[in-house]
Amino acid sequence: MPTPATLSIKMRSWLFAPGDSDKKMAKAADSAADIALFDLEDAVATENKVIARQMVHDFLASRTEGCERLWVRINPLDGPYTLLDLAAIMPARPGGIMLPKVYGRQDVDRLDHYLSALEVAHGIDEGSTPLIVLVTETAEAMFHTGSYKGAPRVVALTWGAEDLADSIGASDNRNPDGSYGFTYELARSMCLLGAATAGVTAIETIQGDFRDLDGLKARAEKVRRDGYRGMLAIHPAQVDVINAAFTPTAKEIAQAQEIVDIFAKNPGVGAIGYKGGMLDRPYLSRAEQLLKQAGAT
Repeated sequence: MPTPATLSIKMRSWLFAPGDSDKKMAKAADSAADIALFDLEDAVATENKVIARQMVHDFLASRTEGCERLWVRINPLDGPYTLLDLAAIMPARPGGIMLPKVYGRQDVDRLDHYLSALEVAHGIDEGSTPLIVLVTETAEAMFHTGSYKGAPRVVALTWGAEDLADSIGASDNRNPDGSYGFTYELARSMCLLGAATAGVTAIETIQGDFRDLDGLKARAEKVRRDGYRGMLAIHPAQVDVINAAFTPTAKEIAQAQEIVDIFAKNPGVGAIGYKGGMLDRPYLSRAEQLLKQAGAT
């Protein structure tokens, strides 16, 4: 089964494109986004879903290189479109699948069965299609964000605030100053904790105002400090900002390498002096994780 360690692509930026627009799919695929997400769900009106499936299939089939970074968001399992989506797109071998509006781990297990059957039917290695799961879009899902440890195919978790607001009957999900309300900050935290529990990558949700690049930069840098490793995007203008924010700086890499080297020169030591302070093993672990994130180890 795929894991974050076995994927050959980065997962900093995930750029959505509606599945019923060849132009926008091409723009996303040719962008600097680590992953282009062709949407069959919210971005496609009900009357266009049939043609969108065919368009996504044809677009995937037309690409001979970089297919591993071309993913598809299918429709949720509690609706009538999921199997139709999968039957249409799987012959074209998408790089991965985004599963929206889950209710819990059982939805991933169910999708795994569907995918395994389709992979075998189309000569694809069974278990090779990875998943990112939207784990906070329903109220019920909030109680199961810690249940994805060992879930088949899952390489990343992300969250959403708009559908969650709809699920709980809220009229708004923002405070007067524009920040998310408590319930939605809780969703962000639960997604992060769930991803850490599962040992997969945490991906931040979208920023709807794609013109506010300064705000995007500040938010992306903040959530990276919190533990997120990538972010969803709705416009190509957001991609470079997201990629930069989730790429460790040369200064961060140098400091992390210095910490790793200090511990390597003092094996067996639990804490060690460093620049007037003390470092213990959690500092070493964070330094090692940063170097791995940067591709320096």
